[in-house]
Amino acid sequence: MAKDMTQGSLVKVLVKFSLPLLLSGLLQQLYNWSDAFMVGNVEGELSLAAIGSTIPISNLIIMMITGFSLGISILSGHLYGSGEHSELKKVLSSFTVVLSGVFLFVVVGGIIFMKPLLQLLQTPEDIFSIANSYLWIILLGMPFLVVYNVYSTVLRGMGDSKTSFLAIVVSSVINVLLDILFVVILHYGVIGAAVSTLIAQVLMAVFMVCYSTKKYPIMRFRIEKHCLDGSILRRGLSLSLPTAMQSSVHSVGNLLLQNLMNGFGTQTVAAITTAYRVDGVIMLPIINLGYGISTVVAQNTGAGNHQRAKRGVFVGMGIIAAVAIILTAAVIPTGGALVSLFGVTDESAAIGRTFFNIIAPFYLVFGIAIAIRSFLEGVGDVLFTSIASIVALGIRIILTYTLAAPYGNSIIALAEGLSWGALLLMCFMRFVWKHRKSASKG
Repeated sequence: MAKDMTQGSLVKVLVKFSLPLLLSGLLQQLYNWSDAFMVGNVEGELSLAAIGSTIPISNLIIMMITGFSLGISILSGHLYGSGEHSELKKVLSSFTVVLSGVFLFVVVGGIIFMKPLLQLLQTPEDIFSIANSYLWIILLGMPFLVVYNVYSTVLRGMGDSKTSFLAIVVSSVINVLLDILFVVILHYGVIGAAVSTLIAQVLMAVFMVCYSTKKYPIMRFRIEKHCLDGSILRRGLSLSLPTAMQSSVHSVGNLLLQNLMNGFGTQTVAAITTAYRVDGVIMLPIINLGYGISTVVAQNTGAGNHQRAKRGVFVGMGIIAAVAIILTAAVIPTGGALVSLFGVTDESAAIGRTFFNIIAPFYLVFGIAIAIRSFLEGVGDVLFTSIASIVALGIRIILTYTLAAPYGNSIIALAEGLSWGALLLMCFMRFVWKHRKSASKG
């Protein structure tokens, strides 16, 4: 149910809100884990590398969707905190219609230019056709992902993180069962894994719409000319466009990094893309606590309770720091073994082990950066956080390309860790500046 985050213990509020998000994230990762695990162990490392090589392209669209979603969540939090609950229906209807149309167009373009994109990324010839077939099917599910994300982020702004968790549970179970059927039993390989994910995403969107509209009458609307609200769209886009642009630039940057990674050969592609699957799960507690911080800050900013909003970031930072230290201690001795679970060779597992030995010590830096950035996003300072993230990405790309020769594939992890340090520095300086500015006004 919706949760007023302007009252009560901040520790309890953050943990109770973030836990369903964490579980949702774990189950979402299960999509990719299920595909990769079963394909890697049944079809082999070549098919696993093919799936991994498509990640930057599919992530380009997914990151655009989540970028827009962040702005919608912040707007929803402000409206809910200020008591303007009736406006939430306008947020939902306006952005569901507009974003569904926009991303349907994006998906069609992605399908048309798929082969040139894969060629641009220097996708190895031995996995090109498999990657093309997998990606074509995956892109068909993106419009349904838009619908799910819009509903989910409006609910998140209201303090409800449980409904999206239920939708993910349903789709994850379906995805795993279909993977077993199509990949393990019927041996449809990569195509079977893609179809499983597509069906699961469709059913996830259907469940989210049906369940949330039954639970919250305010979530019901009809598609008609009055369902678009110009004022709400302007307010939402002022928050969503910077984050969507940042997400898009980040994804394009990943395409450049994937291009470099592909140059190291199929074995490195399999190892690093699999390591990132594992890393994606490991980072979920930090990322979702960040969502909790931004929602707490957004609701309290909307309610005019600025002191509680500031306390929220410090409480959240303490929790994230403790989690980051635990994750670092856990992943360094186990990273290589986790990568090997996906059916890669011993050489690829060794590459994965090196990746985690380098990246894990930076988790604390990443966690503190996320906490401060989430505060800035919660108060609506999304233009700065978007620019800072783009600058950090630029630093990562420059370091990766210029130091690839002396460091080899190890530079992939090292450059990312150093870029987190740059992001932390920029966000910390902005936070201090805003604090001094508000203090001088007070």
